[in-house]
Amino acid sequence: MDVKKVLQGMTLEEKASLCSGRDFWHTKAVKSQKVPEFEVSDGPHGLRRQTLEDDHTGDSESIKAVCFPAACATASSFDRNLLNKLGKALGNECQAEGVGTILGPAVNIKRSPLCGRNFEYFSEDPLLATELSGAMIKGVQSKNIGTSIKHFLANNQETRRLTVNETVDERALREIYLAAFEGAVKDAKPWTVMCSYNKVNGKHVSESGRFLTGVLRDEWDFDGVVMSDWGAVNNRVHALSAGLDLEMPGSYGVNDREIIAAVKNGELSEAVVDKAAERILRLIDKYESHKSKTVKWDKDADHELAGKIEEESAVLLKNEGVLPLDKNDTIAVIGKFAKSPRFQGGGSSHINAFKVTSFWEAAHGKGHDLIYAQGYDDSKDEIDRTLITKAVNAAKKSDVTVIFAGLPDSFESEGYDRKHMRMPECQNVLIEEILKVQPNVIVVLNNGAPVEMPWLKDVKGVLEMYLGGQNVGSAEYNLLFGKANPSGRLPETFPVRLEDNPSYLNFPGAYDRVDYAEGVFVGYRYYDAKKIEVNFPFGHGLSYTTYKYSNLKVSKRKLKAGESIEVSVDVSNIGRMAGKEVVQIYVAPHTNGITRPVRELRAFEKVSLKAGETKTVSFTLGKRAFAYFDIDLNDWHIESGDYDIEAGASSRDIKLVKKVNVEAPRVFRKKFDENSTFSEFMGDERLEELVKPVIDSQKHVNDKKKKDTPRSEAISDEMIEESFGYTPLRSVLGFGDGTFDHEKLKSVTDKANGLFGL
Repeated sequence: MDVKKVLQGMTLEEKASLCSGRDFWHTKAVKSQKVPEFEVSDGPHGLRRQTLEDDHTGDSESIKAVCFPAACATASSFDRNLLNKLGKALGNECQAEGVGTILGPAVNIKRSPLCGRNFEYFSEDPLLATELSGAMIKGVQSKNIGTSIKHFLANNQETRRLTVNETVDERALREIYLAAFEGAVKDAKPWTVMCSYNKVNGKHVSESGRFLTGVLRDEWDFDGVVMSDWGAVNNRVHALSAGLDLEMPGSYGVNDREIIAAVKNGELSEAVVDKAAERILRLIDKYESHKSKTVKWDKDADHELAGKIEEESAVLLKNEGVLPLDKNDTIAVIGKFAKSPRFQGGGSSHINAFKVTSFWEAAHGKGHDLIYAQGYDDSKDEIDRTLITKAVNAAKKSDVTVIFAGLPDSFESEGYDRKHMRMPECQNVLIEEILKVQPNVIVVLNNGAPVEMPWLKDVKGVLEMYLGGQNVGSAEYNLLFGKANPSGRLPETFPVRLEDNPSYLNFPGAYDRVDYAEGVFVGYRYYDAKKIEVNFPFGHGLSYTTYKYSNLKVSKRKLKAGESIEVSVDVSNIGRMAGKEVVQIYVAPHTNGITRPVRELRAFEKVSLKAGETKTVSFTLGKRAFAYFDIDLNDWHIESGDYDIEAGASSRDIKLVKKVNVEAPRVFRKKFDENSTFSEFMGDERLEELVKPVIDSQKHVNDKKKKDTPRSEAISDEMIEESFGYTPLRSVLGFGDGTFDHEKLKSVTDKANGLFGL
């Protein structure tokens, strides 16, 4: 397609029509220019292609497809290659079904464990979220299928999601919420970005030229299509002006007519419509130019892939010698999820799985001595004593009991947030009752977000499967019996109590507003800074083998701000089983300026190691590894000082540390004036020379008073010295020797400003 030529041949009405959907899943065709319609489909962990064009909510059945593990699970893999492989499978499926763009991945930050859609999101950490989503995007788009990274921006709750105003300071936006998108947009270059429903700092994101054009296009060089989330457009003309190209779904022509009228009355430039239409045409052409009619979709192969992905993603949270299971033991298998697993969440990402493999099915016929009891009814949270009694009797007859538990569908879904962090009471009571008769208890969790674990100290093992896709049972079987070695790591902190979460007092807000009062202290950044006890820290995960870290190296111990540094560490598998370790590199600042997290994840790599094998894992840390976003400078800034480079197995399991020193040029956030403090003049010889006469004027009086007047015991030299640095220059007018007046102080500050061009 010659996009420029096609655009020139289109009428205003045709260009406006191209800027909204024909229905829920297709753009409009432009017959006069032979422009075909373009189909999109829900994702992001499977193809939810609706056969009825007007159904977005999923009331009608979508096509039979493969449900891969959700992002809550795949994020635990910490494996870019795995996400890339998942993306390629999804891209291949889209080609086979004639879908041009899959709506995902979803990278919003897990601000609170209560967000009903957390199962679709990757992490509380923006680096992990952006790196894994970027790898998935590259995989999908390698098959010439588009992605729609979502939901831009700060879609962190379901409560009042269409109208809520989220007040977020600029530093938190840049370091946490925008950062989750930034790396993926810049590096992976998704074909589309999906705009969120909510407001940020008083304006609908769909109408924010600052975010949709200023940040996305001008700063990040995004050149694709910005589409709305379904129903996210508040004012179509304002949204188009802000940079929202495609409204989904259509509005039966209502908003198309508003665009046409705005152009004709001079409110909107036709050039704006042209830009949006051109981007949409380029999107259509990208797909049409590489559309394949020969791609085959092997659902059974993808089913097996889903199981392998889940094996790499499951997290062994606790193991006191009970795992892997002994094949000769009598094993009680308790819980409905053992036969009917909960493997995905509800809402727009819900996949019509063509088959599901449970643990019970995977273990069947393998020669194990298994006893099953249902234990609970997940359709209602009622304690059924008959079911519990049968489960307890089964546990009594076993050498070890495995309880399959977690959250039912009704507890978490798109559209609403959780009210608490507890599992159903019927499951907690079941676990407690079984513990009374069986000391060897393992809990296998199927859930999309953290849960409280009142029984944690008493059980011998906990295996977190998250929402593991339609072949979760095969993964559970292989992991529990040691045919696969657990290698997942937590992409989020599991707090002891909901009340410990940093957003607790500000989630989901009141009326139409929620304040992100915790700022950058989200997830482990908060828990670690406050030294709060957690059940399991960010990055945590156990293995059936043991790893040893050694020989941490940095390429330089002193560097200038903006320079990169090479980091390497040796990791050895000193156990008897092959496995995979996730090496996490954190940077811990020891500077005296702005308050910062204790440490932040700045690099990670998953490394495969045979028993007895050692590998060197290398990383490059650039400017952003040491920087924070300075709201006064409106830019990323690095403070001079010491930084620890930490290699660890979680945010609280730091194995090795190397200290480096960063030298950064001094930055002035404002002009010098009479209210500048003496400390602001320190650290530069020229400034210190300028202010010395002012200091001497005040010091002379202080020394005289000290000599002539007995000092109160309440005033110490340390107090005077400490407080002096925060004293403004104007204090010399009242406490000096009369040498300085306003005019002479202005002369000092003018010279200081002149030295640095302020």
